[in-house]
Amino acid sequence: MPMPTAKPLTNVSTLQAGVRRAEPMVWLSAGAVVFALLVLFGLLSLLATRGLTHFWPQPLLLLQSVESGPQTQLGVILDQEPAGLQGLNRILLHRGAEDFFDSPLVWIDEAGLSDRRAPVNALAIEREGQGPIFGFALNVKGSEQSQALGDLSPDAQVAIIEDATENLALSPLSGSFLQVRLASGLIVEIPLSAIRTAFAPNAMNLPEKATHFLSAIGRFLSESPRRSNIQGGVFPAILGTVVLVILMALIVSPLGVLAAIYLQEYAQRGPLTRLVRIAVNNLAGVPSIVYGVFGLGFFVYAVGGSLDSLLFEDRLPAPTLGTPGMLWSALTMALLTLPVVIVSTEEGLARVPSSLREGSLALGATRAETLWHVVLPAASPAVLTGLILAVARATGEVAPLLLVGVAKYAPGLPVSGEFPYVHLDRQFMHLGFSVYDLGFQSTHIETVEGLVFATALLLVVIALLLNIAAVLLRSRLRNAFKPQEAV
Repeated sequence: MPMPTAKPLTNVSTLQAGVRRAEPMVWLSAGAVVFALLVLFGLLSLLATRGLTHFWPQPLLLLQSVESGPQTQLGVILDQEPAGLQGLNRILLHRGAEDFFDSPLVWIDEAGLSDRRAPVNALAIEREGQGPIFGFALNVKGSEQSQALGDLSPDAQVAIIEDATENLALSPLSGSFLQVRLASGLIVEIPLSAIRTAFAPNAMNLPEKATHFLSAIGRFLSESPRRSNIQGGVFPAILGTVVLVILMALIVSPLGVLAAIYLQEYAQRGPLTRLVRIAVNNLAGVPSIVYGVFGLGFFVYAVGGSLDSLLFEDRLPAPTLGTPGMLWSALTMALLTLPVVIVSTEEGLARVPSSLREGSLALGATRAETLWHVVLPAASPAVLTGLILAVARATGEVAPLLLVGVAKYAPGLPVSGEFPYVHLDRQFMHLGFSVYDLGFQSTHIETVEGLVFATALLLVVIALLLNIAAVLLRSRLRNAFKPQEAV
């Protein structure tokens, strides 16, 4: 009987060999991780590109159009899109000076342009309570002196304007103003007290643009908002978001840990315990606006109204605690994230080996001492995991806060140097609500689109920083209680 001949060996590449040896779920899981990372980096890249561009000085273009008679416009291009089947493009130009025009935005057909240039002496002037003005500086006038700017270089014009706004001889009390000619030929007068900054973007070199970029970001992070939040900074919103998350974490952590300890260590196994666990898991899927309605009815009206009747009766009918504020917002967000902390902590307690408990009890420790000194330290990474998830959800939630404490503009900060230093009864500003307000309540969304992306990017960065801090702490605790290898 002839012996079967062996098949000749074929050269198999390392990649093919790995694919053949690996299980399909391994490759599927790796693909899911790569896809998630790509989505995350794509989101951050989009927010960074669209948001940081808002602070970079954009060129001012002078456009001469012949449509419906000769027209001259000066401004910043915000968008460009096809106008029709002929392949002609339309330009969305932000021309500023909205108090002198019907609209700060205008669509211009590129086919109707007879001239397009970037004059070096064009200035962008940001005002205190109104939108920017794009034009050409003519004079700085005061009650006692006047200086012509038309023949000076752009840098000299900007320097004189900045000095004039700070010079006591040309103070706002003397009625001093800056005379500017718009592209349409209209001459307007801007009070020096209303000028925040002035710069000539077309005359800037790269280092000057970078300096302006960093200065604009610094003002965005440190100043208060102006003009319905579409100008100025977001410092009150940053402070409100951070204080809310910290208060929420201080409230939800002990409550969630104690509830998980009771369910895992003390509660008897039975239908009632299973029912409680099912209820906790279902609470994690309840829409967040439902928690906002509950917080408004229970915390604000019931608890706050009762405290007003007991402690602040002399101030009624004006509410003191029976009104939306930081305390009720923190309690509502703690209730919203409580199921996450309970489930994570309970799973961590269940993973602690029973031998640790038995060894501690055998050495004479009580059950409470065993929990405090043995079980909880071993389960602390799981507790912090739940806290990380809670912080991530609370940072971005907006719907409940609309009912229990957030405000479009809060005149007072939740933290100040006045006693009691943390004002829990005050309303506050929040980055998530600022994104919603800018994106859906602005008259001209195109003019604040970059600010929306910048605020969203800042919100993501704050959430990442809070989560990174918790992850680092969890890693240290995990290493501290990691079993040591025998020598």
